[in-house]
Amino acid sequence: MRKMRDSISGNFRRAALASAAIVALATMGMQPAKAQTFTVLYTFTGGADGGTPLATPTLYAGTVYGTSTGGGANAAGTVYGYSVSENREVALHSFNGTDGSAPIAGLTQAASSHNFYGVAYRGGTYNDGTMFMLTPAGVFTLLHNFAGPTTEGIGPAGNLVFDPKGNLYGTTYVGGSQYPKGWGTVYEYSAGGVYTTGQSFPSGGALPRAGMYYTNGALYGTTCGCGSLPYGGSIYQAGVPSALYTFSGGADGSQPMGSLVGDGQGNLYGTTAAGGTGAFGNGYGVVFEFNIASKLLTVVHTFTGPDGGAPESALARDSQGNMYGTTTLGGAHGFGTVFELSSTGTLTTLYNFTGGVDGAKPVAGVALDSNGNLWGATSSGGSAVAPGGYGTLFKITPATSLDERN
Repeated sequence: MRKMRDSISGNFRRAALASAAIVALATMGMQPAKAQTFTVLYTFTGGADGGTPLATPTLYAGTVYGTSTGGGANAAGTVYGYSVSENREVALHSFNGTDGSAPIAGLTQAASSHNFYGVAYRGGTYNDGTMFMLTPAGVFTLLHNFAGPTTEGIGPAGNLVFDPKGNLYGTTYVGGSQYPKGWGTVYEYSAGGVYTTGQSFPSGGALPRAGMYYTNGALYGTTCGCGSLPYGGSIYQAGVPSALYTFSGGADGSQPMGSLVGDGQGNLYGTTAAGGTGAFGNGYGVVFEFNIASKLLTVVHTFTGPDGGAPESALARDSQGNMYGTTTLGGAHGFGTVFELSSTGTLTTLYNFTGGVDGAKPVAGVALDSNGNLWGATSSGGSAVAPGGYGTLFKITPATSLDERN
């Protein structure tokens, strides 16, 4: 089971093995019909500043916060902050192994305190991962050491989510009571600081790579089923013993790796990294809609390669029902895309990554601000030599405000 854990961590880190080059900020236009502007905000060096960001950034008070799975003072990953006004990136915390390492999940912010909560995939007392809190100023507190494999699970990989009472919920990728198969767990960290392991998969699926989504008093998530044929992944409700929906691996997609997002009307939206066409495991992935009441899944868009492929992150959804996301592969140059999917199902490619100074392979999704700007990160690229580099932070600015565009 630890081989499985090492394998997924190795896949996430592989992009960081190429040498990096520090490059100047780059601004370049794309898609004249949409007239948006793509800007490289920062290029990671893989050194003390961090490298290989895999998680969607979080915006707060003029700063872009996020995690990098590599780099930092101890080469174990970082929590970083990028000041927009100062055009400056700082590693707010460098993991040292004891307090965690290789964070692949993003940050979740508490509404009242504005503190950030997150998890590191490895490290800690048992090297099974940690949970932490970080103030916006960078004060770090270690909250929990995961003590898998048979109880608490191994490898927290998805973002944490709050309920209205201030309790935190998350998932581990492997481990749990089903060990040695170890299909992962759902856990709770109460507002009072008490850790409790809940559901252990395969009840409802196998291998939850993503965090969960809270709506109407319930938690919903996806399991990717990655490498566990014949599973194509699933949609589950925490505490419910069977999956709400199991992906066939064909036209409906397979391997959902990102968290779900809802519309407040009982529909959940997400992506799969594979499937959509052909036999099991083939295809470039899909965007789907899932109705909780009817358990009906509808494919909203099927990726073909030229329009992107292998989306691995959650979608950002605006008030008009338009959705925004990234694909890790595909596009005009094969290094991934940023896309918009309208409320009527029309996909527009907002940017095609070249693999050079602009970045490559955005595993992370995009954060949407109130002005319609998209903020994101690439897991590699940033070097003039493609493929190479340790990733970039970027911003896509629309020509008009979000309200004017809709």
